[in-house]
Amino acid sequence: MSDITMIEAAQARLQGHARRTPMLSSPFLDEIAGRRVLVKAEALQHSGSFKFRGGWAAVSALPDAARKAGVVAFSSGNHAQGVAMAARAHGAPAVIVMPQDSPASKLDNTRALGAEVVTYDRNNPDQRDEIAAQMVQLRGLSLIKPFDNREVIAGQGSCGLEIAEQAAEAGVDSADVLVCCGGGGLTSGIALALEARAPGLRARPVEPEGFDDVARSLQSGRIEENARKSGSLCDAIITPKPGEITFPIMHRLCGPGLVVSEEDCQRAMALAFSRLKLVLEPGGAAALAAALFQPDSVTGPAVIAVATGGNVDAGLFADTLRQFGDSA
Repeated sequence: MSDITMIEAAQARLQGHARRTPMLSSPFLDEIAGRRVLVKAEALQHSGSFKFRGGWAAVSALPDAARKAGVVAFSSGNHAQGVAMAARAHGAPAVIVMPQDSPASKLDNTRALGAEVVTYDRNNPDQRDEIAAQMVQLRGLSLIKPFDNREVIAGQGSCGLEIAEQAAEAGVDSADVLVCCGGGGLTSGIALALEARAPGLRARPVEPEGFDDVARSLQSGRIEENARKSGSLCDAIITPKPGEITFPIMHRLCGPGLVVSEEDCQRAMALAFSRLKLVLEPGGAAALAAALFQPDSVTGPAVIAVATGGNVDAGLFADTLRQFGDSA
């Protein structure tokens, strides 16, 4: 299991490569939420999301021979780009297995980063696993899973170390840290970092309606699976179920999960753009949506929302601003 020692080692390898993303705020957002809102802007990370952290941590941790042979990953787009960018910087070949319905910008960007893209039907996750397994067997590639990978979790935990430092700088020592959550790599990494560096801060996963496997798993105490496998604007945080590695961490350290609507995610996107000048994708805005529109679900004078990604198609972003911009 990943721990603070691994997170610190990953942070050291990320030094000079990952950005220390800012913690943003706006009095307009504070007024909506009824408390102080701090937004960790991971959408400004390399590749447009926090996933660069885990991608770099995992690729950089490989033995030289394995890295030279190359890597394979599966992702709807953000992990894809994070791994592709890290692999290119290390001179390693990369194959990324992506759903056919991934946003066009994510498919195009992954290819532009030098990765070979192989697509599959999102409704058949077994096909994804079979393709990745073939790449490992036939080409000798190293599989870098998007969340159930100890080095990936450690890399995402570097975001938690920054949150602990920035919250202290802002005078916040007790708050819920809301995290957009798919399989739980970022959520569990942040939770481990906060346990060690800022025990007054508590990580809480945020998911879209209809895909709340983590929230239900935390409630039941066992891994629950989503009945649906696709069909949400929040594609970045749609996974069948929590990870075997990530769930025990979240179960031990996280508060109850939160669930938000697609509409609230789009409202949060419009507000992030108008008040913070920050571009977010729907899945990357889920935590901010919960902070703004579910004030009774969190306690205390401050809340921290991790804005996890900004890789949104221009058409969807324009439609969101047309539909929700007037209220922002």
